[in-house]
Parts: sequence; structure tokens; C-alpha cells
Amino acid sequence: METIGHWIGGQLSAQATRTQDVFNPATGQVAKQVAIAPRATVEEAIEVAQAAYPEWRNTPALKRARVMFRYKSLLEEHADRIIELIGAEHGKICHDAAGELQRGIENVEYACCAPELLKGEFSKNVGPNIDSWSEFQPLGVVAGITPFNFPAMVPLWMFPMAIVCGNTFVLKPSERDPSTALFLAELLKEAGLPDGVFNVVNGDKEAVDTLLESPTVKAVSFVGSTPIAEYIYSKASANGKRCQALGGAKNHAIVMPDADMDNVVSQLLGAAFGSSGERCMALSVAVAVGQEAGDALIEKMSAAMQPLKVGEHTDKDNDFGPVITKEHQQKVVGFIDSAEAQGATVVVDGRQPKVTGFEDGFFVGATLIDGVTKDMDSYQQEIFGPVLQVIRANTMDEAMQLINDHEYGNGTCIFTRDGEAARYFSDHIEVGMVGINVPLPVPVAYHSFGGWKRSLFGDLHAYGPDAVRFYTKRKTITQRWPSADLREGSHFSFPS
Repeated sequence: METIGHWIGGQLSAQATRTQDVFNPATGQVAKQVAIAPRATVEEAIEVAQAAYPEWRNTPALKRARVMFRYKSLLEEHADRIIELIGAEHGKICHDAAGELQRGIENVEYACCAPELLKGEFSKNVGPNIDSWSEFQPLGVVAGITPFNFPAMVPLWMFPMAIVCGNTFVLKPSERDPSTALFLAELLKEAGLPDGVFNVVNGDKEAVDTLLESPTVKAVSFVGSTPIAEYIYSKASANGKRCQALGGAKNHAIVMPDADMDNVVSQLLGAAFGSSGERCMALSVAVAVGQEAGDALIEKMSAAMQPLKVGEHTDKDNDFGPVITKEHQQKVVGFIDSAEAQGATVVVDGRQPKVTGFEDGFFVGATLIDGVTKDMDSYQQEIFGPVLQVIRANTMDEAMQLINDHEYGNGTCIFTRDGEAARYFSDHIEVGMVGINVPLPVPVAYHSFGGWKRSLFGDLHAYGPDAVRFYTKRKTITQRWPSADLREGSHFSFPS
């Protein structure tokens, strides 16, 4: 059986004292094993990255950007291979994996702008014969810890910008679907990236803690669940590191009485069930304002869900695939059970889907639950599965209060034809990413991604302009060249 190793210093390494199974979630069978890096292997990757840093730091930004231009072309050239790796280990349907990769490539495109993004600022004659300028310098060795649900896109949020800013990088991808990260590393080498600038270590908490504790690692970027994000942020900060840790979500869509209900249903289908609901921007709660809107939503939504197909990743006719593990399948089903036990109504039940030929896969079908209340466990926690819950509200203010009271503040949207209502919503909702008739308001690559409240720990969002700030430190220089015949006395008042 194939064992997936690490990528250190530009070559594959299979050092491990432990391994972990990697499943094909559609079949439920072990497909590969992954080497779990001990502390010594992670430390080796950090040392290699540190050794590569001085030369890479001094490489002109234009030359660093040229590597990214070539890398973009290679990602597009090998898209089918990347899509296959995502599907085989994550279960994501091929068309969905293609969309994930495309959004990742857009971040590489933005990174190609490094010469412009790193120019800094200059002011002449801020005082007599005094010039001042600022520049953005790299941090050194930085690290990324990424989740299973986007094995290509989320790493591509991080390392392209970090690298073009002059840093070297250690990536710790999810051990549940590790092959994509290694292939991304191979393509970087082919694009001309010097050995040691980008490294990949597969591992678990021991690998994570090694990165968080190492004095050589200057910054850590993380995407995952809120409990782990809080741990990462606290430990990284305690060790003097810059940190951005993106956590969980409970994304609501307010459905106003004037909304085009057919359009709402069409949009919610993909937003709630795409990627099997395993994305932090999935719309998992619809808040219907008014009894009539709620009844219409349930009626139309339940009918529209009937043709949805759950299945294996290579069949493009499938709408979404399995969840990542057997344990996660049981967790999602457990939330459906608990909602029903606490008084909600399961209108469309996906707890026992029939997937011919893949009976042992980790599948959960599209599920619609009505009559949910804010005190239910399934509402308070992130389900991370293909489950849409419907809550009824009497007014828009009541619906907004529900969202503002929730501990998460990642994404939200409103469906309405009323521009005044939409503007009021966007101004007063306490959420980081807002959609107006857009159910998945994920920012494009030249903006930045991040939520509020317990969906993000740290001051800077992911990718876009914030990424430049996160992966660099500003230095301001003030310079004076006085005339040769000028002699001045001392000044003791501020400023001198």
C-alpha cells in the first residue's frame, strides 16, 4: 500500500515512526497511508526553510513573481490530476473540485502582482533635506496549517503570497487528504522554486505543536474548527508569533417576504448542499421572515431537493459526494437525530441514502429540517454536513438579532427585492462577509476573506491585501544628507 510522505528540501521523504490510514470516503475503504511526522522531522523542515531564507529573501520580487506565473500555468496544465486527487481522498465531485482549484489559482494570479504590492511608499523633503520611505520586508519562516475540506484552495490562500513576499514556508495539510499538497509542491519545484523555500510535513498535533513552539517560525496561518483555531491562536501568540486562525461558522440566510422564492430555492440548494456542506461558508440556516415565506420556502425547497444526487466523485452528474470520515458521518446524523428529538421536523431525511455500488461510503443525503429553534444543539453548533435548517421569524429585526446573537460571524446573506432593507442589513449585521442575494459571499482573490467574532482569531484576514500585511513587516527609514558646509547645534526639544 502506498505511503504518503513529506516534501522537505525539494524532495520526497517518508520519515515516520507512525502512519495513519487515508480513506476513499466513497467506498469506505483504506486507500493509502500517510506518514505522521515526529517532532524531529518537522524541525528538519523548519531548519531547511531557514537555510533557504536568506537567498530567497534577497531574490528580486520580479523574479519571485515569475515563479508564480509559471506555477499558475502548471496548475492549469495539471488540473485534471489535482481534481482527481481531491476527489479520491476528499470525495468532492469533479466539477466542485474544479471550482475549488480555480479559486486557488486566482490567488496565485494575485500573488503574481508582488512587484506592485511590495513597492512601499516614499516622501521627499519631509523636513529640510530629509526623505522618508517605508518598505515591506519578509518575516522569515512562516507556516500554514490547513483543513481537509479544501486541500488545494486553502493552501493556495497562503503559500503563494507568503513566498512572493520573500518568506519560506512549511505547510502542514490535513492528514485526511494529504496527496494534493505534495503534488502542489512538486509543481512548485517544476516552476523553478529553489529547494527548501516550500516544504510539506504531514502529521497530527505533535507536528502542529512543533510549529507553534519553534522560535524560528515567525507566523502561523490556520483554517479549521473554532476550538482548534482558538488553541492555535493562543499558543502561537504566547510564543511571540503573528497568527491568523480562521474558525467555524453558522451561516444564516434571511429570506424576506418579497424575495423571489424560486431564485431563493435555486441558490440555497448549492449553498447548503454543495461540497456536502463541508465548507465554512455553507449556508446551514434559512431564517424565513413571516409564516407565508416560511411555508413557501419549505414547500418549494423540499420539492427541489428530490432530484439531488449524492455519489462518487468521478460522476459529474452527482451534485455532491460523501463526508470525509465514518466518524463525521455519524456526527452529522447525530445532529439530525437531536433536532428531531428536540422538537424539529425532518422534512427531507438524508440519514440513509442509497448509493448503488458504494454502500459502505460515508454518505449523508440532503436534509431539510423545519421548526428549528435557537436553543437546539443542531442550531448552536456547526454541523458541517448537507443539512439545511429553517427557523421562522416575525420580523427582519428579529431575524437579524438571531444572527447577531450567535457566537459565529463568518458569512451571511439576505434575499430581498428591497434595496433599503438590504442596505440596512449590510450596515447593521455583525458578520464579516455579507451577501445581498448572493448566498456564498466569498471574496475574490484581490479582496480578503475572514469572519467576525469566534470565526476569526487575529487582526488580519486571509489572502488579498491583508495577506501582504500578514506576511510582511513594515520598516520606515528616515534619511538626511546635510550640506558639507552646514554645521548645526544640538536640539533638545521634540522633535529635533
